[in-house]
Amino acid sequence: MKSFSYYNPTRIEFGEKKEELIGNIIAGYGVKKVLVVYGSERINKDGLFKTVADSLTANGITFYELGGVQSNPVLSKVYEGIELAKKYNVEAVLAVGGGSVLDSVKAIATGACYDGDVWDFFTFKAAATKALLIFDIITLAATGSEMNNFAVVTNEQTKEKFSLINPANYPKVSIINPVLQATVTKEYLTYSAADIFAHCLDMYFSASYLPGYIAGYVENILTTVIRTTNILIENPADYEARGEFAWAATQALNFTTFCGVENNRFDTHFIEHTLSAEYNIAHGAGLSIVVPAWLKYQKNSMPERFERFATNVFSTEGADAGIEALVAWYKKIGTPVTLQEGNIPESDIPMLVEKLRAVASMWGGEELYTREMIQAILGLCR
Repeated sequence: MKSFSYYNPTRIEFGEKKEELIGNIIAGYGVKKVLVVYGSERINKDGLFKTVADSLTANGITFYELGGVQSNPVLSKVYEGIELAKKYNVEAVLAVGGGSVLDSVKAIATGACYDGDVWDFFTFKAAATKALLIFDIITLAATGSEMNNFAVVTNEQTKEKFSLINPANYPKVSIINPVLQATVTKEYLTYSAADIFAHCLDMYFSASYLPGYIAGYVENILTTVIRTTNILIENPADYEARGEFAWAATQALNFTTFCGVENNRFDTHFIEHTLSAEYNIAHGAGLSIVVPAWLKYQKNSMPERFERFATNVFSTEGADAGIEALVAWYKKIGTPVTLQEGNIPESDIPMLVEKLRAVASMWGGEELYTREMIQAILGLCR
C-alpha cells in the first residue's frame, strides 16, 4: 500500500430508534438553536418529523424548518437555508432525509459562515474552512454523504452541477436507522445501488495503483449491494438486507476505499453531473448510463483489473463479459443504461461535450478530459 493519512471525525449511530436520541446528541454539543432541513412531506406523514421535534424540544433546543429540498438539490434552496440560518443565528443544521438534503445542509452550513456568495466555494473563487455544526438522520442510502465532507449542488440558473469540499463539513453525528429507509421506492433503491457502484468503480478502474486488500474491500461492497438490492426489491422490509445496503453505501464514500490507493479520479461523476444539471435526471440513473460506457472506454487500459472485476463480482471471465453482466444487472433492477432510456437526446452530445470541456478547463483537467475522450464515452452511451 502507498503512504496515506486517514481522518474521519464523524460519529455513526446505527440501529433502530436511534433517531429518538437526536435532541440529546445535539444538546451534547452545547447547541441551543438548530435549522432542520428536509425534503418531501414523507417525514411528516410517517411521524419522523414529530419524533425529531419532540426530541429537540425535550432537550431545550429551539428549531426552525426548511422543507422542499429536491433530488438533485438546487442552489436557490441553499440560499433560502443560509438566509434562515443567519436570520435566527442557529448554531447547527440538521438534515433529515437523503443525500440531497445532506448536500444542501453542508452548503447551508458553509454559506452561513461566509459573507459572500456560497457558490464561490463551488467555483474555486474561495476556499471553505468553516461551517456550522452538521448532524443528520439519513433516510436514503446512496451517497455516503453521512460520513464525508463533499456536497454537490446544481445552480439552476447556469445549469452547472458542482462540488463543494470543506474540512468542516463532516457531520458531527450521523444516524442510520435502516427501518427509516424501508419506504424508499424501488426506483430510488435501484438508483441508489447504481450510485454506490459508481463510487466504487470510479476508484477501482481509475487508480494507477490499487492494493489487493482495497480491491477486495471494494468487491465486497459491490457484491453486497447486488445481493441486498435483489432481496430488497422482493422484500423492502428486510431489516438485515436494508442494514447491509445502508452500511455499504456509507463505506463506499467515506474514503476508506481510498487508503493506500494512488491517482484515483471521479470520471463517471464528472460526466454525469453535467447530465443531471442539464436534464434533471436522477443522479443514480445518470450514472447507470455513463458507467458501462466509461468501462468500455477504459477496458484495454488495465486488463488484469477488469478480469478480476469480472471474476470476483460477477463470476464470469473477461472484460467484455464483466461489463455485459453489469449492464444485465442494471436492466434487471430497472435502471437506465442508454441516453435514450434516460430521455437524453443523442443530438445533444456535441453540446454536452463542450459543456464538459468547459468544466474540465475550470478544474485544470483539460489535458485528461479531452474532447475526444468525452465524445467517445458519450457515444458509447447510445
